[in-house]
Amino acid sequence: MKASLFGVGLLALCSTFGLAQNAPVSAPRHAATINQRRAIQQHRIAQGVRSGQLTRHETRRLERREVSIGRQERHMRSADRGHLNHADRVVLNRRLHRTSRAIYRDKHNRARR
Repeated sequence: MKASLFGVGLLALCSTFGLAQNAPVSAPRHAATINQRRAIQQHRIAQGVRSGQLTRHETRRLERREVSIGRQERHMRSADRGHLNHADRVVLNRRLHRTSRAIYRDKHNRARR
């Protein structure tokens, strides 16, 4: 009886290690860099202008936001010898996210073109 319980316990332990080793490992999720996000957003704005989804006023406002983000990024980089620290990236990503939402809202509203 003791031998069979020991065998069952050993079998359960070995199968647990075997399953743990074969578990799929998900690839790390890499977010786009600040420059990639800015380029994507510039492309979205340009596409909205071409398609007529953005008015002149909306485009001007979105472009001003993008310029402001670029200016802030330059100041942050100059303060840290050309690098962005984690807190800087958080601030810039938050601003880029808000601008991205504004692009979506402006492209999908019913403003006359």
